[in-house]
Amino acid sequence: MTVRRRFVVLHRYIGLVMSGFLIIAGLTGALLVWYYELDALINPQWLRVEPPATHSEPLSPFVLREKVDEAFPTAAVNWMMLTSPDAHSPVRFFIAPEPGTAALPIDEVFVDPYSGNILGGRLWGDITQGVTNLMPFVHRLHHSLALGTLGTWAFGIVSLLWILDCFIGAWLTFPPRQSRNGPPRPRRFWKRWIPAWKVRWHATPHKRHFDLHRAGGLWPWALLLVFAWSSVAMNLHAEIYRPTTETFLAFQEDPLIHVPVRELPSRHPQIGWEQGFRIARQRLETLAAERDFSIEAVERFAYLPDKNALKLMARTGRDVNQRFGETWVYVDATTGSPLGHYLPTGEASGDTLTTWLTTLHIATVGGPPYRLVVTLLGLVVAMLSVTGVMIWWRKRKARR
Repeated sequence: MTVRRRFVVLHRYIGLVMSGFLIIAGLTGALLVWYYELDALINPQWLRVEPPATHSEPLSPFVLREKVDEAFPTAAVNWMMLTSPDAHSPVRFFIAPEPGTAALPIDEVFVDPYSGNILGGRLWGDITQGVTNLMPFVHRLHHSLALGTLGTWAFGIVSLLWILDCFIGAWLTFPPRQSRNGPPRPRRFWKRWIPAWKVRWHATPHKRHFDLHRAGGLWPWALLLVFAWSSVAMNLHAEIYRPTTETFLAFQEDPLIHVPVRELPSRHPQIGWEQGFRIARQRLETLAAERDFSIEAVERFAYLPDKNALKLMARTGRDVNQRFGETWVYVDATTGSPLGHYLPTGEASGDTLTTWLTTLHIATVGGPPYRLVVTLLGLVVAMLSVTGVMIWWRKRKARR
């Protein structure tokens, strides 16, 4: 068996293993690019609010947090949004059951920012609650086949196979140096490679499927590789991605890695939510002055009881993501003393690379044009899998 033949067989069976996963990933990914728009279309009763007057000011997010806390006395309201995307959007809160209490029927709560009324809620991703959970369920399918850790590992392993197959598939499009039974091929490589980039639309269905599979993998090849490697970064970050990348690039240390875990954490930050926010905001401003970057929006605030820490999340000049910021500042929830920070770019090369990979993957850079590109790419990924299976099935029938 020739080397080329071995690679054909390897490409075939890797593709068959991946096909079901990539069809699901491609189709769900094409939808997730428009997650918030589709979710608002499905759930207007929760995700569309009207200001009582033209210039109405929303209530303080800390007042809204207290209202949610009162409405769910057995829940911990440790994650809060500080701003809404626009004047017609609700404020989202994520809640979790207190230790030793029963599971909650919902964990995502929507609040009217003007009245403080709770508009509704859902157990994020639980499709048994109906169509209101469709987009979160699509997200779970895309990330882990809605199977939790097992599905995350499965997709991570498929992503590794995908990276390997990107190179095998590209190599198989290269023309042989000479034909087996025909006249000698032209000497110039590029001239012989051009047909691999074309689709014979008027040929037989089999030839058309073959061309779609080959050319469809060549044209977006670089972006396919980015998505394959970023999938490893998102599914097997600690297990594969970081140890591999860390051999040649540096990463920032987890700011809380040396903070001990509390056995009996406090239900609320002892320093107080608003006081803790003011201190964290001041720390962010100091860091911005020291590192010379701008603060564009202070977006989210969280209490981490096990570490007794407050985490302020903001979008700054160091962010690539245009939908939500990934600049983080941590302060002690008792004393307010700084515990550390994380900057998505410019601090460590490994984090900068990872930020770009994951941001390209979730299409939160480049605006609507790039989101359209990623939507099309998701459909192309599904098409490559379908045409690959069709080619294999036809050859299998022919051999039989």
